[in-house]
Amino acid sequence: MGKNEFLTPKAIANRIKAKGLQKLRWYCQMCQKQCRDENGFKCHCMSESHQRQMEVFGQNPNRLIDGYSEEFERSFVEHMKRSHRFSRVAATVVYNEYIADRHHIHMNSTQWATLTEFVKHLGRTGQCKVEETPKGWFMTYIDRDSETLFKERLKNKRLKSDVVEEERQERAIRKQIERVEQSMFSSTSENEIGPSDSEQLYLPPKTELKSETGAKVVFAISSSSKFVARENVESSEVIFEESETDRSEKRIKYGGNGTKSGGGSALDELMKEQEKAKEQSNRKDYWLCEGIIVKIMSKALAEKGYYKQKGVIRKVIDKYIGEIEMLDSKHILRIDQEELETVIPQIGGLVRIVNGAYCGSNARLISVDTDNFSAKVQIEKGLYDGRVLQAIDYEDICKIVQ
Repeated sequence: MGKNEFLTPKAIANRIKAKGLQKLRWYCQMCQKQCRDENGFKCHCMSESHQRQMEVFGQNPNRLIDGYSEEFERSFVEHMKRSHRFSRVAATVVYNEYIADRHHIHMNSTQWATLTEFVKHLGRTGQCKVEETPKGWFMTYIDRDSETLFKERLKNKRLKSDVVEEERQERAIRKQIERVEQSMFSSTSENEIGPSDSEQLYLPPKTELKSETGAKVVFAISSSSKFVARENVESSEVIFEESETDRSEKRIKYGGNGTKSGGGSALDELMKEQEKAKEQSNRKDYWLCEGIIVKIMSKALAEKGYYKQKGVIRKVIDKYIGEIEMLDSKHILRIDQEELETVIPQIGGLVRIVNGAYCGSNARLISVDTDNFSAKVQIEKGLYDGRVLQAIDYEDICKIVQ
């Protein structure tokens, strides 16, 4: 029996070794041959078949390297899409899973010398979102499939329809306010003759009623909303009419035309109530949105040089976590909103209202009140174009990327 026959222990051990991964520096991509040690790789390089392959490679080396690079990139991204499509994972984990197949395209035959360079390439080309952490490089696959894009378009369509519906409701409310204002103006012109005369003109006649006991009850119905009861003991008569005290209080509280003399009209009160209701409905405990510039206030990132540095929010995750691209280093970080702060631009700069009654609207900064930490802004475009908002808090506005 030969030394390395099929069922000998040495042959079985060789087959077991061949199944596992070998060192990358002893692999020949041109011949697709894996050598076990340095001596085997040296003997392979001196072989005639390897020399012929190297002659082919020498004729056009750039084409072969580009071809291997494209195939390596395509298969790596395909594995990333199939295994970690919706998760953030370390680059080393994905690479170890990829090279588990012994017939994969090896990295030493591509244009990238290290895994770090390849990961940066994926980030620059927009195939993955990459970020450098103390634990190494992490990757997130960017899904650009047709189904995902279709779902994204449906989501944007629903958001636009919600905005249109809100604008329609706002127009209906404004029409109601105009009708109330017109009706109040017409009633004011009718009541210019004075409160005493109007009470005499619109006071209906008294109506007599008799109870079962024979007592006579008289009702005097006035246009006023306050009445008092006066009982005549001798004639068993009860009369409901407005007291002189209430009448004098009304003259002090209201002017001669029936409107309040010391404050705003009923229209102003209605608008204030609507503002309060809108403030309560739009006030949220989260304020992050895409396209705004924020400042990082996490002291834990001071060692990395990110403390009090500014970045742009490119994506909002679960409403409370922002994916931030730093303005200086272009690094991508994910930070909770508790460790972020809004940025106030110079006077005349554009801001976005991130919380409150007018959340989502763009405005221009008019002035800043540093004592009260508030600002005065004017909304630009949209349904509330031109509306000026007084004393809006710093936390409710943030600078926009231009």
